[in-house]
Amino acid sequence: MYGAVVGDIVGSYYEWHNIKTEDFELFSSESHFTDDTVLTCAIAESILNMGKSVPRKCYATYIKAYYKRYPYAGFGQMFKNWAEDEEITVQRSYGNGAAMRVSAIGWAFESEKEVLKQVYESCYYTHKNREAIRYARAVAIAVFLARKGMDKTYIKKKLERDFGIKFKPIEQIRAGYEFNSRSKYSVPPAIEAFFETDDYESCIRRAISLGGDSDTIAAIAGGIAEAYYGGVPDDILNKGKFLLDGGMKKVLNEFSERYIK
Repeated sequence: MYGAVVGDIVGSYYEWHNIKTEDFELFSSESHFTDDTVLTCAIAESILNMGKSVPRKCYATYIKAYYKRYPYAGFGQMFKNWAEDEEITVQRSYGNGAAMRVSAIGWAFESEKEVLKQVYESCYYTHKNREAIRYARAVAIAVFLARKGMDKTYIKKKLERDFGIKFKPIEQIRAGYEFNSRSKYSVPPAIEAFFETDDYESCIRRAISLGGDSDTIAAIAGGIAEAYYGGVPDDILNKGKFLLDGGMKKVLNEFSERYIK
């Protein structure tokens, strides 16, 4: 959970100041949490309060509540329109907003079937779109397999086979990579950054070096890396926590105690 959140915070500055190198300061005076962290916490609290079977309306209700709590966290206009509607309507976005918030699902559920079902439920009202659901499921399954101790070769083959993802080396795509929040464009490189690196920090650096939607790419990569490497290094984690408010830390700590530690 903190892996995704810290990735988001580190990437927040570089989303607006894209870089194509892995040599950079992780935290700047402008680093902050964004909508990625907000919605990651929304999904986590949904699970904390509902347990092992979270209805789709519960996810939607928490997502709306968190939006109202943090309306200036960087949400897109399409999402704002949905969140501010008094009714819970179905939106069919193919954006990566579904994929960046699902790491909690990969941690909390104990079978691939449950993970896939809960990702669908979490996507239903905001991203009822085959592409968005497919890539959100891929991220959650990657977290699930990583925490279960599967090696990278197994995880990669699984994602290629089950979700039809074609991974390309970061070095091949970095130079021409641009901002695009579409799932099929941004999620595979985020996962590839995890495959290519050997620890949490190098994973975040590789993800951000792509440029583009840096906070979301780093949140996705960081969520998987945390599960695989057994956590976030203390020095990086503590700096990230300092930039969160008490409510967020309470949810993240409770989730970690129940499902991670």
